[in-house]
Amino acid sequence: MKQIKFLASTVAASMFIFLSSCGSGDEKKTTETSTDTTSERTAESSASAKPGNVMLVQHKVANFAKFKSVYEAHDSIRTAHGLKSYIIGRGLTDSNMVVVYLKMEDANKAKELSASADLKQRMQAAGVVGKPTFAFYDVVMNDDSPFEHTNRLLMTHKVKDWDSWKKEFDNHKQARIDAGLVDRGLSYNIGDNHTVSIVFAVSDMQKAKAFMQSKDLKDKMAKAGVEGQPTSFFYDIVHTY
Repeated sequence: MKQIKFLASTVAASMFIFLSSCGSGDEKKTTETSTDTTSERTAESSASAKPGNVMLVQHKVANFAKFKSVYEAHDSIRTAHGLKSYIIGRGLTDSNMVVVYLKMEDANKAKELSASADLKQRMQAAGVVGKPTFAFYDVVMNDDSPFEHTNRLLMTHKVKDWDSWKKEFDNHKQARIDAGLVDRGLSYNIGDNHTVSIVFAVSDMQKAKAFMQSKDLKDKMAKAGVEGQPTSFFYDIVHTY
């Protein structure tokens, strides 16, 4: 109101108010549009964010409690190689068969550690029996949201073509759900998308095992271009970091 008092005429005052109100509206609209666009970009970025890659170690141990104690005592060596403890599981048939998932920042550093004499010595001290196996995965999907069942199925197989296989895999999701299997993780070997690894949560063990032996699954795999005999391992998650 103070500005209006100093204007020369009512017409000039009216013009000033008109122009000011128009400018404010444009500015508000621009700000809102900018905010909306930023929100959309943030949501889009979050939706398309790729899961972190992982290293998987499988081996047998003489004593699980001893293994876990030694494993956790040497966390610094893993950190130095860009690895972070993620999940430890124990076999359902043989509880001394262990799977260890580690989040991986750099596959080359992880491979360097897996081949080192130092890690071999540490594993011997932890009571690892036989030769461990290491896999380095490019993760396509990872659902680590809370789930009531801790039993898991790790399945690995070769495929002729990733895209063709993935299309058939997606088309048969309901069949897996009906068989008590819930998709939790999907990946392939780094540098080799013909070697596929899938993790399922098992909500019904009886149905899941029957499905694994079914002609229906065999036919679906053949149609999807699975080559050779898949490997499967049922385990229970015993610790999550």
